[in-house]
Amino acid sequence: MASPPQTASFRVPPRVALASILGFWAFYFVINTVRVAVFHDGPGELDMLVRRTVVTLFGMGLTGLLYLLLRRCEGWSLRQLVVTVFVFALPVAFAYATINYLAFYVVSPAEATLAEIALKSRDYSPVMVIAEAALNWYFFIVAWGILWIALVNAERVRHAERLMARYRAEAQTAELRALRYQVNPHFLFNTLNSLSSLVLAGRNDDAERMIINLANFFRSSLSGDPAADVPLADEIALQKLYLGIEAVRFPARLISIIDVPDSVADVRVPGLILQPLVENAIKHGVAPTQRPVTLTIRARAEGVRLHIIVEDDGNNPGVVPCGGVGWRNVCDRLAARYGDRARCEAGPLPGGGYRASLWLPLAIDGQQMDARVDA
Repeated sequence: MASPPQTASFRVPPRVALASILGFWAFYFVINTVRVAVFHDGPGELDMLVRRTVVTLFGMGLTGLLYLLLRRCEGWSLRQLVVTVFVFALPVAFAYATINYLAFYVVSPAEATLAEIALKSRDYSPVMVIAEAALNWYFFIVAWGILWIALVNAERVRHAERLMARYRAEAQTAELRALRYQVNPHFLFNTLNSLSSLVLAGRNDDAERMIINLANFFRSSLSGDPAADVPLADEIALQKLYLGIEAVRFPARLISIIDVPDSVADVRVPGLILQPLVENAIKHGVAPTQRPVTLTIRARAEGVRLHIIVEDDGNNPGVVPCGGVGWRNVCDRLAARYGDRARCEAGPLPGGGYRASLWLPLAIDGQQMDARVDA
């Protein structure tokens, strides 16, 4: 047996339904009042206006009852809604036609109404008068019902759009979390290799210092939401911790330069977005080179975007870091977080060394900043 239609998980706002009912009947009242005033100029107009006001209020009430019935069916299919409107508009139309008949033909009828009844006395039948009026009002009620169906469909579309936006945001967050979680294992693997090398070389004091720095690094990097943005100053602080770890490994070869002006310190960036870039510079620029290598992290505001550069002047012998997992992780995270508002580029420098550049929106606490340019 087929299951009954389910109740909708969304609703046409009652104030919207009420406004549609009031608008429909107000339109009828105004049009009918103007028509009577223009074509039936005579005595008793004030009395007719009062009666029309009363039956209009009854009409609003009957349509409101129809709405209370229909709102229980908002989750039904379009065909079911149309059938329901056409079926239940019939008793509403007959109820209104009956009230209209009582107001104008039974309760102290006006002289013009009595004259009309006398003129049609031979063929006059209350049932026929009510039925004829009900037929006319039936299409009026159906018209409101069709408007209500249109409101339901509009609400369905808005509901679907809200769900789609929520699912898209959840999927984006899940993707950002997954990409972010890839950073720590990758970094930990490289650091443990370095720690192993120190132990094998008998540099126990350096190994102990590296373990302490590693603990501080992970305490800081794991304290926040993996999908959240952080101030650039916090990201730079983490990279200083990491460079402190690598300085234990390469005390004579690693020279670090951090060039980040205070004007961009509060700009939000994805957490640990620079980590793979700094790791690549250490792995491919510092480690293979026997001379001192300068690793530079630089950030500038350029218009409405933040430009971050991580570069080294090492040899990078035959290695292209942008083809690695870390670089792809960075680009994928930027694409997932910002779409086409972000860009990443990397390549060797003419005089030797390697540069990785990131461009991302210049924003503080989610608010886009005005265009600015740092010297």
